[in-house]
Amino acid sequence: MQAFTPFEAVAGGVLIGFAAVLLMLAAGRIAGISGIISGLLPSSDMGSDDTGWRLAFVVGLISGPMLMRLLGWPLPDIAIEASVPVIVVAGVLVGFGARTGSGCTSGHGVCGLARGSRRSLVATVTFMLTAAAVVFVVRHGIGG
Repeated sequence: MQAFTPFEAVAGGVLIGFAAVLLMLAAGRIAGISGIISGLLPSSDMGSDDTGWRLAFVVGLISGPMLMRLLGWPLPDIAIEASVPVIVVAGVLVGFGARTGSGCTSGHGVCGLARGSRRSLVATVTFMLTAAAVVFVVRHGIGG
């Protein structure tokens, strides 16, 4: 487990909040990553006028860490201990959950809670309780 780094945690939170507010002010849209990405898919019923800001948002998500690295900030080491099939199944389940819950943790947890949405409160509590239960089962049940 890595040491707690309060400066980086606060800076990251401020940047995420700023991005969410900026997207809401500039485009009137919620910064929910699953919705942004699904709007880029060919089967989406979104209009083509949405493509520009959606692509810019996704490019920003990807290029941000690269820019930080170029500026000399160290990036954390990432170690994925799960097998590829487990990762694929987990991704499908998360996608299904985001679709069923009409949004993901960024849309409900960051934007919805900030707007005082009761639906987002229920969704976020459900996400967090489910995540805690899964970690408990994996670490102390089937994995432990």
